[in-house]
Amino acid sequence: MSTHPLIRAIENAYRRDNIPDFRPGDSVRVHTLIKEGDKERVQVFEGVCIDRRSASACASFTVRKISYGVGVERIFPLHTSRIERIEIVQRGRVRRARLNYLRDLQGRAARIKGERSVVGQDEAGGVVSGEAAPATDGDAPTT
Repeated sequence: MSTHPLIRAIENAYRRDNIPDFRPGDSVRVHTLIKEGDKERVQVFEGVCIDRRSASACASFTVRKISYGVGVERIFPLHTSRIERIEIVQRGRVRRARLNYLRDLQGRAARIKGERSVVGQDEAGGVVSGEAAPATDGDAPTT
């Protein structure tokens, strides 16, 4: 980031504040505005974030997906007005900041383990589904 306060003030004016906290390894869905002729439409690009660069106003991130057996990567500027929104589909658990090794992998080897969310519990920690409570000593069946 530049050190001049005037340039920093201009960059801060164009920064977006509605960006979710995502990291490399996360599966994201990027809604992008596409201009075709005089019409604009929203196109969705869904894949794995393999790279996130810089933290300033010129920050960018790379998303990779497999389309008809061919790997497609797209680099998005983070603070552009052409991105309508970014959704996090699944959190990925990785140990690196740059996932360029995914380019050489295919099929099941290219999958990233996701962080498991607690399914079946409400906010208080109680069980939502109709699971039975564990049996006590008095309820134990005799065999």
